[in-house]
Amino acid sequence: MKQIKFWIGAALLAVLIWAGDTHGLGGSSLPAVGKFFCPHTGFWKRAEPVSPDDEKARQAFSGLPAKGRVYFDDRQVPHIFADDVKDAVFIQGYVTAYHRLWQMDMAVRAVSGRLSEVVGERALERDRLQRRKGLVTAAANSLSAWINEPEEHAILQRYADGVNAYIESLQPCEYPLEFLLLGYEPEPWSPFKSALFFKSMAETLCGKNDDIAATHTRNLLGEPLFDALFPDRNPNDSPVVPTGTAWDFSPLPIEEPAAAPVQLGERLPYELEAERPEGLGSNNWAVAGARTASGHPVLCNDPHLALTLPSIWYEVQIHTPDINAYGVSLPGVPGIIIGHNEHIAWGVTNVSHDVLDWHRVSWTDSTRSHYLLDGLPKATDWHTDTIYVRGQSKPVLERTPWTVWGPVVYSDQNSADKDLAMRWIAHDKPGKKSHYEIGGFLRLMAAKNYNDYQEALKGWDSPAQNFVFASRDGDIAMTVTGKFPLKSHGQGRFVAEGKESANGWAGFIPFEHIPRTHNPERGFVSSANQQSTGPEYPYYYNGYFDDYRGRYINNRLGKMNKATVDDLKALQLDNYTLRAAETLPVMLSLLGSKPSFRDEMARQMYADIQKWDYTFTASSRPAVVFTTWYSHLYRLAYDELYLHPDSNKLIYPENWVTVELMSKQAAHPVFDDKTTTAVVETASDLVAAAWEKTTEELGGTYHTESCTWALHQQATVAHLARLQGMGSSTLMTGGFKDAPNAQTRTNGPSWRFVVELSTPVKSWGVYPGGQSGNPGSPHYQTGLTPWVEGQYFDLLFLTDESAARAKSFARVWDFQ
Repeated sequence: MKQIKFWIGAALLAVLIWAGDTHGLGGSSLPAVGKFFCPHTGFWKRAEPVSPDDEKARQAFSGLPAKGRVYFDDRQVPHIFADDVKDAVFIQGYVTAYHRLWQMDMAVRAVSGRLSEVVGERALERDRLQRRKGLVTAAANSLSAWINEPEEHAILQRYADGVNAYIESLQPCEYPLEFLLLGYEPEPWSPFKSALFFKSMAETLCGKNDDIAATHTRNLLGEPLFDALFPDRNPNDSPVVPTGTAWDFSPLPIEEPAAAPVQLGERLPYELEAERPEGLGSNNWAVAGARTASGHPVLCNDPHLALTLPSIWYEVQIHTPDINAYGVSLPGVPGIIIGHNEHIAWGVTNVSHDVLDWHRVSWTDSTRSHYLLDGLPKATDWHTDTIYVRGQSKPVLERTPWTVWGPVVYSDQNSADKDLAMRWIAHDKPGKKSHYEIGGFLRLMAAKNYNDYQEALKGWDSPAQNFVFASRDGDIAMTVTGKFPLKSHGQGRFVAEGKESANGWAGFIPFEHIPRTHNPERGFVSSANQQSTGPEYPYYYNGYFDDYRGRYINNRLGKMNKATVDDLKALQLDNYTLRAAETLPVMLSLLGSKPSFRDEMARQMYADIQKWDYTFTASSRPAVVFTTWYSHLYRLAYDELYLHPDSNKLIYPENWVTVELMSKQAAHPVFDDKTTTAVVETASDLVAAAWEKTTEELGGTYHTESCTWALHQQATVAHLARLQGMGSSTLMTGGFKDAPNAQTRTNGPSWRFVVELSTPVKSWGVYPGGQSGNPGSPHYQTGLTPWVEGQYFDLLFLTDESAARAKSFARVWDFQ
């Protein structure tokens, strides 16, 4: 009955889309309605039965260039058994496409600027920006290096062959639902598309930058106030590699840049690209056996990414004579990204170093044919992209000038002195190595010890990741892995002058010098997107670092002895936030003992928040009061920024800075309200004014259910294309971006993973979705309810194929 209701809803949705929603696909972007509703070729064929005992439950695939078997468990996780890794990744490509073909297609279209081909003109500006950012060129550069490593390229090709074998097995009526809704067909896969997927990861995880907005903000505020509001680092930070670590190498020398950062003037002539969504981050840690109840190391990881249906992750086990690994993969990339084998476990969090800098270009004339570099004209390298737009007879040509720095992403025809070129590490062609990113994951999957783990990481350039490690031998480790530029102090914080090559990076930090820690005395390793090192690390870096989760997690882990798996699961699910614990007492103190109570409801709000335990549970009302109150206070404190005509092109002080100023410099000029002239306000005045605004905003609803945290936050797991009816309803969850359980409206723990390195290895995991990308499948949302409720699945890690046969799986695919 539920499936019938779903498909009736899907049919109504299709009619609405076909009729032409003003913000929908529109016109020629729509499917042929007759084909869509046809009972033999349309969406009715997309439903899947609840029982796996259908015509494809036990299926033989003959004639394909791979041998092996796939045992699908009751959550449709494929357990792939093959005689060699090339056959295994062929089968991985096949089964991943079986479940996630449309998602794979959309991912590479989005990163390469090809959405207009299927949704029309409304995606054109986004596509143009993607082309100017040079992601297609970046993918081509990576692929050209991978081709030089035959084994690695062969793996990519075999994965692509598997995807294509599945596509070729389909009739048009069997295409995934979204292809029918959007009225287009899947394309063949290729290693180039896997390279594009890697660049999508880089764009998400190491594409954030504040250079332009920071330059604009410094020009507005002046250097003294800017320096006060935007210090280099939080002195209270608890870094990934503990403060005081001795560095047993001699750092490479770095010269100061030749020129000061540029002045961009008050107004920028173009709209900046939107920053990455709030809540993008991750946690991982490993606890040594000496501090666990079992005596075995335990590793945990929960990457905080956009929550969508289908999920970004796809669970899989891969077994060959040399590999037996279980974990999650990315649809579009062979291998396992986060997982374990019989000897080790590994996981990742984002390093968050700034590896994208901007340089102002000085053209020699209005044609932009040449630009100045070290006093001489240098020829521009023009890249022309052809963008096909659905519904338009002629393609759009996007011409982007490339310089020695990279592409000129932002260009103003009326003000050439403000043209900016992007120097981004993701564009670089990798140098000659024994292996690259794909090879690194394959080596982790086969690794047996710490040395194998370190060797696997040598090929990893981008996006930089904190790779956590634990082994059955008892080792734990963390390595801040990636290709990091050699920067002088402060380099990369602001737009740099592009006329001097000396303003570029001096090179890259050697692999032997990157931060790492192995079996530290404290008995655990941990990362949560905080600073990588203490200030004694000899190389300068800047970036976008979390100020709360890392400190809290390190504090909790430091107090744990005889930690159980349940203890560490509870830490992943912890809704406590240091940000509230450090901020609210200061606000209450500044408010004083006699705050204004407009009514009895305001009095109740004050009484509740005084007793609050700083946890963002689903039912919490004080959590709503705190976030609302602080939001009003923050906007009042930084009115000189919010009132500026270009307020969306500025950066804003971090929360810890605001708390420091309130507690130690309550009369700081930043707290003076710029809209008043009769008085000079202090932090106390603003806290009181923000309290008044909060009681006015929430007073009418504070007693209602809508003022609980879950309903206030309105978190959901939406369909990847935001198709209504194919995502979740509002999630009744707790969590907050600065808590270990870093749930926001759209982002959160996308894969909760816990491994105990015992004999045999035990693991648990869950993500808020299911293996199938088909909205009509019973496996579309398998893990959503358990994830919301804080439950984990026992992960079925099969030691060999005889164990698989003994399970009598209902669905088995035999590649003969």
